[in-house]
Amino acid sequence: MNFFKNHQDSKSGFTIIEVLVSIFIFTLIGLAVYSFQHNVFSLNKIISDSLAAQDEARRAFKTMNAEIRTASPSSLGAYALSETATSSFIFYSNIDDDFYKERVRYFLQGATLKKGVIKPSGVPLTYNPANETVSELAHDVANATTSIFSYYDTNYDGTTQPLAEPINVSAVRLVKITIIIDRDPTKPPAPITLTTQISIRNLKDNL
Repeated sequence: MNFFKNHQDSKSGFTIIEVLVSIFIFTLIGLAVYSFQHNVFSLNKIISDSLAAQDEARRAFKTMNAEIRTASPSSLGAYALSETATSSFIFYSNIDDDFYKERVRYFLQGATLKKGVIKPSGVPLTYNPANETVSELAHDVANATTSIFSYYDTNYDGTTQPLAEPINVSAVRLVKITIIIDRDPTKPPAPITLTTQISIRNLKDNL
C-alpha cells in the first residue's frame, strides 16, 4: 500500500524539468511581447517625428511664400533680389508692415533651414550684418545634391529648366523651393519631398 501511495504522490506534482521548461517558455513569450511593443512604440515615434518635421516645413513654406512674393526694392533703393544661390536666397521685403524693407536671408546650415533678418538702421540707413537676427524654420532637411532654391525667368511654363549658374538676378521672376525631409536616413519612413513655387509680384513683366 505504501508503494502505491508514494507512486501516486510522485505523479501529482511537477518535476524540476517541467518547471524549468515552463519558465523558459513564459520567458520567451514575455520577450516576444516586449519586443513587439518596443517596435510598435519606436515606429510610432518615428512616424510622429516625421509628420512633425513635415508640418514644420509646410509652415516654413507659408512664411516664405508671403515674404518672397512681396519682395521689392530695399529702403536704400537696392534691387529687390540680392543673392540667388542653390542653398541660399537673399532679398528685400517689408515682412512686418512697418515703414522699412527688411533684408531677408534664407539659408541652409547643416540640416537646418534658417532665416536671417536685418532691419535697416542708423543715419544714413544701412543694413548692418551685425544686426542680423537668425531663426530656425525647418529641421531634418536632407537635400544633399538637390537644390533648395531654383530660379526661373518670365518664360517659365511649368516644364522650363531653371536658370543656369551664374544667375542673372535681374532675370528672375519665379522662385521654386524644394525641401526633402528625412529625420533618419537609416530608418523608415522614406524621405518626403515638399515643393512650392512663388512668383515675385513686384517683378512681373508679362502682364
